[in-house]
Amino acid sequence: MRPPRRAAPLPLALGLSLLALLVARGADASVHEYGGGGGFAPRANSFFFHGGSEGLYASDPSSSSSASFIRFDTVVFRRTQESASRHEEMQQKTGLVEAIIVEIQDRDKIGGSYLHSDAICCTPELDKEKSCRVGEVIIRPNPDNPEWPKRIQTFFEGKNEETTMLPQLVSINKTGMYYLYFMFCDPQLKGLKITGRTVWRNPQGYLPGKMAPMMTFYGFMSLAYLALGLLWFIQFVRCWKDILQLHYHITAVIALGMCEMAFWYFEYANFNSTGTRPMGITLWAVTFTAVKKTVSRLLLLVVSMGYGVVLPTLGGITSRVAALGSIYFVASEALELVENLGNINDFSGKTRLFLVLPVAILDATFIIWIFSSLSRTLEKLQLRRSMAKLELYRKFTNSLAVSVLISIAWIGYELYFNATDPLSELWQRAWIIPAFWNVLSYALLAIICILWSPSRNPTGFAYSEDAGEGADEEGLSLVGSAMKGTGDMVNMHIFPEDKRA
Repeated sequence: MRPPRRAAPLPLALGLSLLALLVARGADASVHEYGGGGGFAPRANSFFFHGGSEGLYASDPSSSSSASFIRFDTVVFRRTQESASRHEEMQQKTGLVEAIIVEIQDRDKIGGSYLHSDAICCTPELDKEKSCRVGEVIIRPNPDNPEWPKRIQTFFEGKNEETTMLPQLVSINKTGMYYLYFMFCDPQLKGLKITGRTVWRNPQGYLPGKMAPMMTFYGFMSLAYLALGLLWFIQFVRCWKDILQLHYHITAVIALGMCEMAFWYFEYANFNSTGTRPMGITLWAVTFTAVKKTVSRLLLLVVSMGYGVVLPTLGGITSRVAALGSIYFVASEALELVENLGNINDFSGKTRLFLVLPVAILDATFIIWIFSSLSRTLEKLQLRRSMAKLELYRKFTNSLAVSVLISIAWIGYELYFNATDPLSELWQRAWIIPAFWNVLSYALLAIICILWSPSRNPTGFAYSEDAGEGADEEGLSLVGSAMKGTGDMVNMHIFPEDKRA
């Protein structure tokens, strides 16, 4: 299989995007839907279905509107016709399904480990010891709170193929990571299906506990981008007649960042008030994120190539730059769709890995290309003895190198965090990981805004055709003048009297 070199990656990325749209089952999160008749998986001598897991804060006893709960809405269990036919019409309790809610720190209280047994369901031997009841999941009550872990039982009656769980609300009075499992012990119920939904709510709204701080974070980031945008706009207007093409690219990235943070804030605010993720706002937020990430990387790349400083245009490599950007956008969009349009715990590690790998490989491609381009640009500036431009690019290179080192260190921390917290026990700190990448992206953009601030006399860092190798183009440091922000920019023309013999 030998597809054309440039055309092959794009269909693959489009396929990933389509896969993301097909896999995502709707904009659900705190409302956990069990549509499509979910099946039960065997484990030890039991069968279970994972009904959801979220970090929940304890209810505020002083306010009835600040309740934290898990609510069961129209949960229906359907067994096979073969299973139902084994019983008589008037027979009672012909099958048992249990909903088990457990705070993760109490996970050792589920099953017979404390009875020195590997069983999850009670056996006749354990029943004889009065330790549990045959047909039920073994639960050792918490001595500090005897009602937990929580057990809710639902029985089939007679030969009925369906039974509906009674609607009920379970209050959460202790902060923690809660897991919900639907379980049964009777092998005759094999093939059981579940439909319905559960609603999970925190005291301040429907946002899951590990996501709640992100709403505040996006609000602050919106203000940060707004402040950066205002400072840039003031300088942009003051130097309107001397604006370079590069300044328009920087303006576009700032505008995209402002829109991205604003959309995410409103998406989270709506999610918090309704319990479901609004499809329209989420799609816009995801798309702005993918576009902004793509344009930001392209901006770093063209700046590293010396666009407008060493090169007047990108020339023949424009198509390659555009192709890399297009492929990155589609791959990034697919990943963002999968992470934000499905249930919080819908997707397995393999599914995520399948979509994360293309983005990681493309990010590595950008990094390699950026630093190789920076090396060539620094070499050209050194040969031309363009000292102010060289100093500018050295500062930019150092900033970029530091950001890459910090990123690598943070990726190491993220891998360690995920490896040591497989059950999300540290959910209250999980929001810091995605927040870090937004802060790093903002910091890099701010550095570029400072270094390439619009100037009334931009010839000091604009491309010049007659720049010779022995010419010292700048008598004053560009960086020092750029740092002045909205202040008067110094004249950066070539001053013959400043040349050295």
